[in-house]
Amino acid sequence: MYLLIDAGNTRVKFAGHDGQHWLFEQAEAHDALQLALPACFEPHSVHWLSVADEALNARIASLLGPHAQRMTRVRASAAAAGLRNDYAQPTQLGADRWAAAVGAWHQVQGACLVVSAGTATTVDVISAEGVFEGGCILPGLDMMRAALASGTAALPFAEGRLVARPRNTADAIYAGCLHAQLGAIERMRASLPAGAPLLLAGGAAGVLREHLAEPLVWAPRLVLEGLLQIARSAPVAS
Repeated sequence: MYLLIDAGNTRVKFAGHDGQHWLFEQAEAHDALQLALPACFEPHSVHWLSVADEALNARIASLLGPHAQRMTRVRASAAAAGLRNDYAQPTQLGADRWAAAVGAWHQVQGACLVVSAGTATTVDVISAEGVFEGGCILPGLDMMRAALASGTAALPFAEGRLVARPRNTADAIYAGCLHAQLGAIERMRASLPAGAPLLLAGGAAGVLREHLAEPLVWAPRLVLEGLLQIARSAPVAS
């Protein structure tokens, strides 16, 4: 059995897999971190990644108790689970982007665009030959709105809506931030072969999903799927 952990910027996700099926998933905010493993779940490996600070990483290890001895930290590498990493310095790629890319490649086995819309939004390209070709990072939708609110004297954190011609400040801010997200995604998508799917994950994915064209694959477990594939391809300890 596999225990998989994705420690993101705002939440930590735990999931268990028995080699054939997902057994459980649990998502916890950093300030309310807890873990309750199901009875009789005994992982033979714990694969985890983190973009959080070391204090949170230490809290995760303490929650695992004796299972912490089996922890293997996943970082980006030159290749894993059938995907090659063409980043200029492969180990500098964020572990979450790498795991999402591995998960996407396992699912599609072809050219695709991988979008993770969370605290930050990442938009990454995978080629038909199974190469992670790079991508872009931009502030997430909420971070964009927060930046306008904190960086200006008069603009609020806008709870607006998307309309064709915004005629109030809240709608103008919301529409501008959303168009920035969608524009980055569509510009990156234009570099892929026609018909290549877009795989979408992350906390803000539901908002973006409404405004993106097909082919679109809803893939909320993308990072966890990638962690699973990396764990499966890892050498078995003797």
